[in-house]
Amino acid sequence: METSSLLKQIEFIKEVDKLKYILRKTKLFNSDRNENDAEHSWHLSLMAIILAGHANSDIDLLRVVKMLLIHDIVEIDAGDTFIYDAQKNHTNTDEERLAANRIFGLLPEGQATELIAIWEEFEEGQTHEAKFARAMDRLEPLLQNTSNNGGTWAEFGVSYEKVYAKKQVIQQGSESIWQYAEQLINDSVEKGILKK
Repeated sequence: METSSLLKQIEFIKEVDKLKYILRKTKLFNSDRNENDAEHSWHLSLMAIILAGHANSDIDLLRVVKMLLIHDIVEIDAGDTFIYDAQKNHTNTDEERLAANRIFGLLPEGQATELIAIWEEFEEGQTHEAKFARAMDRLEPLLQNTSNNGGTWAEFGVSYEKVYAKKQVIQQGSESIWQYAEQLINDSVEKGILKK
């Protein structure tokens, strides 16, 4: 590989280290420490490897893992938007598009194009791989909040209806995981850690 490509790749590797400093609202399991985006991406990737057999359809697991490892890289520039934020929509924004172009653009052209396409696929959520990746992205904070007596739901006064609506995305990627998640949500209401 030519030196200029290697230097671009090293520059990208240095840049994405910043993901470790982007704090999420959710906290680690049974903890009061906020999770960072790098921890989140790693955890989702491992979850996908372990839970792939529960996907609704056959999936290209490597593509799913790529999505999960890069889906939040744009937050280096755009910041993390809380999924239940009432002021800012948690969808692909102009800020995120600019961030994707800048950060992935540090790479050699072929790799930049590939990673932008994978990021877009995740954001659009239409392929089997994107649906399963998004299921993992919605499952992890559910598991965290239930382990922390309501976690961000309690902290920010998030209602059952909002949680249920956001978590239904899981069903598109995995019916069996959705059944488990739905039961966790209902159990959370019964335990009083999620308000109906």
